[in-house]
Amino acid sequence: MTPPSTSPGSARRSERPALGGAISQYVLKVAARCDLACDHCYVYESADQTWRGRPHCIDASTVDAAARRISEHADRHGLARVRVVLHGGEPLLAGADRLRDIVDRLRGALGDRLELSLQTNGVLLDERLCALFVEQGVRVGVSLDGDATAHDRHRRRADGRGSHAEVRQALALLRRPGFRAAYAGLLCTVDPANDPVAVYDALVAEEPPAIDFLLPHANWERPPVRPGGEGVPYARWLLAVHRRWVETGRPVRIRLLESLRATIGGGTGDTEAVGLGPAALVVIETDGAFEQVDALKTAFEGAPATGRSVFTDTVDDVAAHPQIAVRQIGLAGLCATCRACAVVRHCGGGHFAHRYRDGHFDNPSVYCADLKALIAGLLPRPPRPPGLDQDLLDDLGTGHGSSATLARLTVVQDSIVRVYLAVLGPRADRDRSPRRPGRCCASSTARTRRRSGRCSPTRSCGPGPRPRVGPAGIWAGSRVSPPRPRCGPA
Repeated sequence: MTPPSTSPGSARRSERPALGGAISQYVLKVAARCDLACDHCYVYESADQTWRGRPHCIDASTVDAAARRISEHADRHGLARVRVVLHGGEPLLAGADRLRDIVDRLRGALGDRLELSLQTNGVLLDERLCALFVEQGVRVGVSLDGDATAHDRHRRRADGRGSHAEVRQALALLRRPGFRAAYAGLLCTVDPANDPVAVYDALVAEEPPAIDFLLPHANWERPPVRPGGEGVPYARWLLAVHRRWVETGRPVRIRLLESLRATIGGGTGDTEAVGLGPAALVVIETDGAFEQVDALKTAFEGAPATGRSVFTDTVDDVAAHPQIAVRQIGLAGLCATCRACAVVRHCGGGHFAHRYRDGHFDNPSVYCADLKALIAGLLPRPPRPPGLDQDLLDDLGTGHGSSATLARLTVVQDSIVRVYLAVLGPRADRDRSPRRPGRCCASSTARTRRRSGRCSPTRSCGPGPRPRVGPAGIWAGSRVSPPRPRCGPA
């Protein structure tokens, strides 16, 4: 592992302004230990091992201090909603009584603006906990990697036993009508060694409200596994899932795929893994330390540290940390390679943690090739228009062609027009600047046209700017100059 060439608090080699913004999402570590020994865990199996020196569970004074800091920040920035995820380790190790106390303290400080969820491996979930979460309005996400073969490949106990059976029992509880309100969805870590269709079918069978797929947290110095040296196995895997999802009528929300589809359509995503939206998230450890996103633990010892604590510092202090601030300024926070890339508005440079190399994060994602291939595979493909077969071409070669040939040519032309209207029309409407009546008539030539009655200043003349299509049909987001306006008849 290459040591950081700058201090851990330094976000980039290049100097860019760091602006602290509002933080609306918090990961509150209620337990610093886990009852599983998953070999792909980014907390316990990564370069950063600071968890070893932290309290096993969060105490009441730390919860109170955290709640106070979150509330102060929400008041200062006028936030109507604040999301807190109870996390670990395994948060259920805190036990039902402690979890109830934590929730009560958070709600007492934040009131109705608090949106609570919990992420668990599901092994310890029982009826008592399900009833508590329904009562307290806590939404529960469960980690499940697919069928038994896929799930138990990584999510095992320390003695090697799998956890799939226990997780399925937990999900059966959440599917009960009385507990369904607490069921948030499933989190699945992608492994190209698993059958993507079998994994997707196993996840959908659990009837989750939503699914999210997580690329294994890796970087350039600890690269992801690529079976057989395949170039883009993660893109291939996710595209197979996407095809199955579409074939089955998209019965469930898939956060990663929906976020990418949203950016391709000109919107914004709903995950820090892709897109250019701000990553307004901070972690609070069991000892009250403010940290950056957990996935940075894959980079080096102490990588997520901010040097701030709920007992001594405000959330605004944390938000001004360079590596947090740089993730809130969109395109300007990316490296030069990413800023120049045609798909940057879709991938957003990928997950911040996946960019680490040579002591800094000012790099493209280690999954760059996979993200490009995935995005290319999600781009809309216009249907093929009816072809011009040889008989038709031979008929045209004899002269003007028969009436039947001309009728077929009309069908082909209409089909082509419909395809281009369907694919280019919505984007062209968004990108076209408002046109003012007669704006093309400002030149002396145009004034001559108006005097001759060939142009009317009361109507729009000529086309507006046209959006440019980049390589492989990807919208480049820029415009080309329109052709010279035509005013009136030629």
